Amino acid sequence: MNEFDPFFEEVYDHCDAIGLDIDTLTHEGGAGQMEINFNHGDALALADQAFLFKRTVRQTALNHGIHATFMAKPMQFQPGSSMHLHCSVLDKKTGKNIFAGPDGEEADPFFHAIGGLQSYLPTGMALMAPFVNSYRRLSLTYDAPRNVAWGYDNRTVGLRVPMGTSNSKRVENRIPGADANPYLAIAVTLACVWLGLQEKASASKPVIKEQDKLFTLPRNLDAALDKLEKAKPLQDVLGARFVALFGEVKRAEAEAFLDVISPWEREYLLLNV
Repeated sequence: MNEFDPFFEEVYDHCDAIGLDIDTLTHEGGAGQMEINFNHGDALALADQAFLFKRTVRQTALNHGIHATFMAKPMQFQPGSSMHLHCSVLDKKTGKNIFAGPDGEEADPFFHAIGGLQSYLPTGMALMAPFVNSYRRLSLTYDAPRNVAWGYDNRTVGLRVPMGTSNSKRVENRIPGADANPYLAIAVTLACVWLGLQEKASASKPVIKEQDKLFTLPRNLDAALDKLEKAKPLQDVLGARFVALFGEVKRAEAEAFLDVISPWEREYLLLNV
């Protein structure tokens, strides 16, 4: 990591100058892969910060003669890059976390929120994995989520509940990729929580064992768009006109991808079929 020290120091300087509230910046498991943590706060403010941070990192990298990418899966046989969202809900009057009861244990709204996420996140997948490459990240390795099961400190499920105090009781949505628009990824997460609270949705039992081979999420962009187009409750919250326009743009991108003949196809099919 020491080779990146000048780059990191300049990123921190720029973040200080523009008021980005970042916590830690560390090396992750992949080659040249870095993790940045933002302090918790208001959803819209954090979306602003995440969006501006991407621009800041890209420009800083260019200043140092390197390139930064937020592509979900830039390298084969390396971990993909995600944008994990930690979500809690505060009571507007008391300021207390509604996910925790008086005794510090999980309150009913906590389970309703998880139930909403489990019910509706698969239908909003296209907003969290918006590109063809986004689905490369969701492979059978590197703790990438492929389901909406939940568990305590379990990194093989899509919804992880970190261990902590009652004040920090929260649900981590591990599905969005680093390539996702932070505004849309946060919006669809909160929409699912809202629907779960309104419907008093039931959550499944927490998963204790690893669930690497449990698939309950769409496997490609076309399948994700199919689900989004049929998700009326989610469309009602996000706006049907927006969802329709988003779907049209992404369908065009998916069709454009089908026109490309990949190196894999040439290597394995060209002279063998």
